[in-house]
Amino acid sequence: MDIDLQGKTALITGGNLGIGRGVALALARCGAEVALTYFSHQQEGEETVKMIEGMGGKAHAFKLDATDSAQVNQVVDRVAETLGGHIDILINNAGHLVGRSTIEEMSDEHWHKIMDVNLSSTFYCTRAVLPYMNSGWGRIVNMSSLAARNGGGDGAVAYAASKGAIIAYTRGLAKEVAGKGITVNGLAPGLILETPFHENFNTDAGIQGAINATPLKRGGTPADVAGAVVYFVSELGAFITGEIIEINGGLYFA
Repeated sequence: MDIDLQGKTALITGGNLGIGRGVALALARCGAEVALTYFSHQQEGEETVKMIEGMGGKAHAFKLDATDSAQVNQVVDRVAETLGGHIDILINNAGHLVGRSTIEEMSDEHWHKIMDVNLSSTFYCTRAVLPYMNSGWGRIVNMSSLAARNGGGDGAVAYAASKGAIIAYTRGLAKEVAGKGITVNGLAPGLILETPFHENFNTDAGIQGAINATPLKRGGTPADVAGAVVYFVSELGAFITGEIIEINGGLYFA
């Protein structure tokens, strides 16, 4: 069955690299006009736009600090104007581990930074986009993590907590906006390779250990995550809301 998103517009936060780029490419292949945001990697954002345009699609890149609510409001207004006045699909992908620390050693600043990057950013972007989902049809997908299910690795308690909150936020929001024809779902990826996360916060031994523990005996790819996004935002997932899909090769079962 072909997935047709012609006429739909999508905003993907953190859409310049890794999972976000995979999602942007997948939605563009299905016909959606895509806007992606980047925080500091402008070159990668522009490269992603060129990749989509090379496929015959339409894409735009915007610089955004998703932890700044005023900036989020301004950029979302610009995105909506660029996309014809409506944003049909929102992928809240922006997030980061920030750094590893035990709770005993963690500063207030570190804790709040992790919550802002992963949780507050999702709230700010959703709040700004909802007024532009005004046609009785909308799709929101939030990015959680396997860490929300298993507590994360060493020094990642705060990250796990922020991603666990994303699951609760997803389910609460799904109830709140259902009457507007908007579905809200989440993804909880496990080991996803080809992303900056593991380049910065994992080791070769750690990655191999996770692969060895995974029943499918491989790491995931951004395309694996993007496939689930396409399912949620297309008509295939039209009667599903408040759900979380685990994408981890069988490492964890909800």
